[in-house]
Amino acid sequence: MYHRSNIDTQETVSKRIHVTLPEGIYLKLEAWAGSEARPVANLAAYLLQKVIEEAEDQGKIPQPKSGKST
Repeated sequence: MYHRSNIDTQETVSKRIHVTLPEGIYLKLEAWAGSEARPVANLAAYLLQKVIEEAEDQGKIPQPKSGKST
C-alpha cells in the first residue's frame, strides 16, 4: 500500500522546479515569508507540500504504479 511517508522529503533527494506567479501573488507570498523571517522559496515549498498532502488525503492524487519500468 502507498503511504505518504514513502515520499517524505527526508527519505528522498529534493527536486527543484521553476514556477511563474502573477506579481500580486508573489508580493503576497513575499510579505508572508518576510513576516515569518523565511525565504520565499521555503514558504512556497511548505505550502505546496501541505496542499499536496490535503489532495492526497482527499483521494485526488492517483497512487503511483507499483514496480519500475526499465
